[in-house]
Amino acid sequence: MTVSTATQYSYKVRDAHGKFSEGKVEAVSEAAVADRLRSMGYVPLEVRPANTGMQREIHLGFKKRVKTKDLAVFARQFATMIDAGLTMLRALTIMAEQVDNPELRRVLRGVKQDVEAGHSLSAAFEREPQVFPPLMISMVRAGEAGGFLDTSMRQIADNFEADVKLRSKIKAALTYPAVVFVLAILMCIALLTFVVPVFESMFENLGGTLPLPTRILVVLSHAMKFLVPLFVVLGIAATWAWRKYGRTERVRNVVDPLKLRLPVFGKLFQKLALARFSRNLSTLLGSGVPILQSLDIVGETSGSVVITRALTDVRESVRRGESMAGPLSEHGVFPAMVVQMISSGEESGAVDQMLAKIAEFYDAEVESTTEALTALIEPLMIAFLGGLVGSMIVALYLPMFKIYDMIG
Repeated sequence: MTVSTATQYSYKVRDAHGKFSEGKVEAVSEAAVADRLRSMGYVPLEVRPANTGMQREIHLGFKKRVKTKDLAVFARQFATMIDAGLTMLRALTIMAEQVDNPELRRVLRGVKQDVEAGHSLSAAFEREPQVFPPLMISMVRAGEAGGFLDTSMRQIADNFEADVKLRSKIKAALTYPAVVFVLAILMCIALLTFVVPVFESMFENLGGTLPLPTRILVVLSHAMKFLVPLFVVLGIAATWAWRKYGRTERVRNVVDPLKLRLPVFGKLFQKLALARFSRNLSTLLGSGVPILQSLDIVGETSGSVVITRALTDVRESVRRGESMAGPLSEHGVFPAMVVQMISSGEESGAVDQMLAKIAEFYDAEVESTTEALTALIEPLMIAFLGGLVGSMIVALYLPMFKIYDMIG
């Protein structure tokens, strides 16, 4: 006779009010845990053997978040399955098993449970606002209402893919100067911390007065003992503060307008914001989402407080039955060309098409601006790095040129 031994399982559930909870329980199998949780009125989202020790802690501490690229891949594959005749539940089952991101797999299991319980797909998405953005939820809702869910999911995929492509170009333009700058700082710290003290002891044996540049390096070398720990602490504190408060309205009201005024990158950030605004609004209007709701969503997803403020005025204008273009012309972030094209779209009844053309134009502008910036920044950063390190080396060897005077 075989005796079944109980195993400890961890579970995640949702109650009748949609509230998440998790815990651990001992049972003979995962199925037994799921049955017990259902009998208690919960919807099981995940049941698996409980892990203990360091491996479990590391897994919990570094949970992989769902990125826009993950949602783009999911939307594209989901649309293909629906278009091929698969049921929504079957498509969700396949996607919940096949997606690479473990967090998205977990969320899709919960979405599948909600759909099985009778909720719509958009309502299931709405229960996970930290994963599915408002734009995606509204477009899925419009697709469900109009009977073109597969088309809406393809439009979502197109939108997210274009946004990912645009962001990657900006990152490519900013990565090189950032890496070179960090390398320059690290090289300077290494020279001041390890090389300058060696030369300093040698200069002390020679006697005499050191040249001013060399004396400055010696003073900075002594200060490194205090500056390096201070900068490390300040860097950690600044990173923590930015992650905690960087997305708050008070901080963004200051940072977002400053980003648009930067001498080199300001125009690039403006074009990026205009491309995202135009694409999102065009996609929502083309999917049949009402214009006022579309403006609310675009304001939330624009990524710039400056755009959000302008859209607040636009919503009031549209609510009064007036045009969109009028309020936009009063905000400097929108060039005259954008205002004129939107005005033409309103007159012809093709605002979504005009916005799509604006998005295409600024996508191309961002690409060309990024290439121009990269071509300009590379030689400038090389010259900066060479000049900074070279000047320090020259300052170290200046006393050598006067060694006979110092000995005398």
